[in-house]
Amino acid sequence: MSAILKLEEGVPSEKTFQPTSSPPPPVQKWAASFAGIMLLELKVQRKIALPLVAMNLAWFAKLAITTAFLGRLGELRLAGGALGFTFANVTGFSVMNGLCGAMEPICGQAYGAKNFKLLHKILLMAIFLLLLATLPIAFFWLNVDKLLIYFGQQKDISLVAKTYLLYLLPDLVITSFLCPLKAYLSSQGITVPIMFSSVLALCFHVPINILLAKAKGLEGVSMSVWITDLLVVIPLALYVFMIENSKERWKEGGWWDQGISDWLRLLKLCGPCCLTTCFEWWCYEILVLLTGRLANAKQAVGVLAIVLNFDYLLYSVMLSLATSVSTRVSNELGANQAATAYRSAYVSLAVSIVSGCIGGVVMVAARGIWGPLFSHDQGIIRGVKKSMPLMALAEVVNFPLAVCGGIVRGTARPCLGLYANLGGFYLLALPLGVVLAFKAALGLGGLLIGFLVGMVTCLVLLLIFVTRIDWGEEAGKAQTLACDRDIVRVDGNHRSMETTSNAQV
Repeated sequence: MSAILKLEEGVPSEKTFQPTSSPPPPVQKWAASFAGIMLLELKVQRKIALPLVAMNLAWFAKLAITTAFLGRLGELRLAGGALGFTFANVTGFSVMNGLCGAMEPICGQAYGAKNFKLLHKILLMAIFLLLLATLPIAFFWLNVDKLLIYFGQQKDISLVAKTYLLYLLPDLVITSFLCPLKAYLSSQGITVPIMFSSVLALCFHVPINILLAKAKGLEGVSMSVWITDLLVVIPLALYVFMIENSKERWKEGGWWDQGISDWLRLLKLCGPCCLTTCFEWWCYEILVLLTGRLANAKQAVGVLAIVLNFDYLLYSVMLSLATSVSTRVSNELGANQAATAYRSAYVSLAVSIVSGCIGGVVMVAARGIWGPLFSHDQGIIRGVKKSMPLMALAEVVNFPLAVCGGIVRGTARPCLGLYANLGGFYLLALPLGVVLAFKAALGLGGLLIGFLVGMVTCLVLLLIFVTRIDWGEEAGKAQTLACDRDIVRVDGNHRSMETTSNAQV
């Protein structure tokens, strides 16, 4: 008995075997366990995020190739085509991407709950919703020349923009299928097919442009955009059909079970998702427009365009991280795993901070070589070199900002992102940028400082929202949103059974 007592007190007895090394202390065990959990989460998110980075880079490469072919057609067609594509982003693609953003939390939580009926239902509802949205968007595109002339654009450039958008109209219908298909797969953590289809379509984008630009000029370059997008949609649709058929998910049904209440709930979630995306996209367009009103407008716009090209490269990474954390959080909440959702959120936030610092350092390091890649004008080169450190600071903030947005989307609370964007960008960044740029005569630097302050404010607001999330409560809400099976909830020593008979949006 004395030997046992001594062993329990940490003193080895003469009759017991003494190990050659003492066991690790509790702090080391905890640290090893924590590191293992972190690495496991990083591996899971890496499988989701890396293919999305490649997909987003392919999208930006397609945009750059299209711009290059417009440039080969002359100054007028380049200006008109670029203006048309900007108008398409502001009035069309931003709206459609925003509306489709509601699929992320619903489909992610439904997949976590293994509710494939809801997945099927939301896929078709999102496609129908985007097809319906194409009608007012197409009306704006067909009257773009009148709108642009009314707001002071030159008539010849406006007419070229109208021609470009006229031949881009099929892309609205294609995007109505492309966005939901990508959201449907990525919400299940299936991103490799999206990557392969995007890269494959990009490989065909150059030869398609060569053939159509030679045959039809500006109209051919515009047509090549939607043809390339169609080459992404076809393999994705085939893959969805194959995976549904191979796993016999068709039998789950739910394809045509939409009711009025389902549509109302989806639209209630689509509203803030759409506004959040649009506010973010529009803010950058407003920044370009404000730059065009500076005293040295031509040089300032050129500098900003070159700096934003580097930002687009980093944006492909931060957007992938945001989608990845949204998928992980929504999946785990749907599976009623509040602790895992919490862990995924904060691991992603830590990764975003590190990634933002790396992106900022790379941007600062590239400030001397980035400008000469796009221009030989010494004034523009000096402006790029001067502006990129400010933009690098913005990237340090922008990475965790994007990930925080992904976290709140994953919890099906996009209103939080909407409030942060509205307060940070529109109530602070834009007014402050105008004052610094025009009243304080700081020019482009003043605009960028204003945006940096707005980003910091937006990030602080979102961090407050994220740190105040009750993950247990969010997991409970996800069961109501996504489950159609018996849910067991444990509250202390009391165990209760709740049955949700119908999956509702």
